Amino acid sequence: MASIKKFQVTFDCAEPRRVARFWCEVLGYVIPDPPEGCATWEEYDATRPPEERGAWAACVDPEGAGPRLYFQRVPEGKTVKNRVHLDVRVGTGLVGEERLAVLEAECARLVELGAVRVRLLLADEENESCISMQDIEGNEFCLD
Repeated sequence: MASIKKFQVTFDCAEPRRVARFWCEVLGYVIPDPPEGCATWEEYDATRPPEERGAWAACVDPEGAGPRLYFQRVPEGKTVKNRVHLDVRVGTGLVGEERLAVLEAECARLVELGAVRVRLLLADEENESCISMQDIEGNEFCLD
């Protein structure tokens, strides 16, 4: 049996398009083109039943290397900590003050986009420093 190499990460959320746009800004991803026959996603939505309009969105790595992110509307809000989260790797290979400076700069950029800084986790014997954050709907992620 062949191993699977492609996967997508799915987010439950209230506003799929808004959350997709946020993650496009975070990761440098793009919203894919609408289905064939539709010039825009709004035009596509107009073909759907009212209850299905805006029910989902996606974003993709323009280089095709990273996983597709899929955002689906759910009726309930987030109530507990995520069991899975993304680590946004902005400090790879950096240590000490240089790493902290890169993490802090990216944190400031993401806060401007609506993210929330939760806490700085300083390096210990096993791990480098990282910043725990939440996206615009409260989903946890780390700047690593």
